[in-house]
Amino acid sequence: MTIQPASAPRSRLRRIPSWQITLGLALLVLGFVVVAQLQSDGPRALYASDERGPLVETAIGLQTQQDALKAQILALRTQISDLETKGQGSVAAATDLGQRLQDARLAAGLIGLQGPGIVLQLRDSEQTVLPGDNPNEYLVTASDVRTVVEQLWLAGAEGVAVNGERITTGTAILDIGGTVLVNSAYLAPPYQISAIGPPDLLDRLSASIGFRTFVQNRAQAFGIHIDVAEPSEVSLPAYAGTITLRYAQPDPSAGAGGPAPAGSTPP
Repeated sequence: MTIQPASAPRSRLRRIPSWQITLGLALLVLGFVVVAQLQSDGPRALYASDERGPLVETAIGLQTQQDALKAQILALRTQISDLETKGQGSVAAATDLGQRLQDARLAAGLIGLQGPGIVLQLRDSEQTVLPGDNPNEYLVTASDVRTVVEQLWLAGAEGVAVNGERITTGTAILDIGGTVLVNSAYLAPPYQISAIGPPDLLDRLSASIGFRTFVQNRAQAFGIHIDVAEPSEVSLPAYAGTITLRYAQPDPSAGAGGPAPAGSTPP
């Protein structure tokens, strides 16, 4: 009987199924994967634990900056609202200033006017001069024109013109020879005095004691013609003369050192 020692191990290898070998290899690979996973989770957990603090601090800092920016935005909105309110106040002030300037121009006669009013015409008398009377009493004078203009203002007139010359606060009405000087214009008779005012301007003028006295002293006594008309619209031209502006100046004697000594000459 012959012993064959080499054939016994070979026969045992052939008896191990192939699926067992495959399973063993798979388990081996799985073991390596599990070990590698456990080794990678350790540093990652450590990294997350180490980095969480700085990240939280950074997030808190950004939130603080955001809150500050929000507060700044609200403050800027408040400033914008205040500026808008002040702007509206400036517009109102400018409007008020413009209206006051317009009123000043109207009072100065620098703007032409149109509206309801009356027109008076003064003409020289046609009566015979009585012996002993002054012939000039039968003529319309600057005094007559001034009286009518004054009575119109007192009756509520808003604007007056004589023969197209606008009457202002600086207008002078003077006798120059046989004419009347109004502003810088020489006017010849008859004199048309136009006035714009309230609808009852004529009634106010007629009720004025001063105007009644004027009519008695001039029309009834010397025959001066006083004609009155109420047209549908009266036009007054703007003042066309020169305007001299005067303004205040500081006292040169009131310097930084106080009033100048007596007898000294101001600089």
